[in-house]
Amino acid sequence: MSVIADETGAQRALGYVIDVGDPESARCWLDVTEAHTNRHDVLHGGIASLLLDSAMGATGSLTVDPAGRAPFLTVSLTTQFLTPARAGERVTAVGRITGGGRSLLFIAGELRADTGTLVASATGVFKRVPDRTG
Repeated sequence: MSVIADETGAQRALGYVIDVGDPESARCWLDVTEAHTNRHDVLHGGIASLLLDSAMGATGSLTVDPAGRAPFLTVSLTTQFLTPARAGERVTAVGRITGGGRSLLFIAGELRADTGTLVASATGVFKRVPDRTG
């Protein structure tokens, strides 16, 4: 397992971890606490979307960087919220490439609770950030 933790301000603030150990699909997980919930005491939709976006972007990164650190930009992200997650649960987002070409990747994502329940799904378009070092 190869994890990316505490790399960004968002990761430090929210406490999520990205796992890039699988060369074809990144995962992003979070142990949900009250700090992650909305006024209905369930995981905030923005945080669910962030987890999906992170897993999907890291999945794109794995296509060019086995360490999962090559930056990709989110061009579009559509999230469907299906079931609430609550404090005390771990949720895990997984990305899967569904298509694309040289400049854009189409990636799907699923966010599941530790019970296996599908919390949210997403589709997105991602673009690699050009290398400006050479």
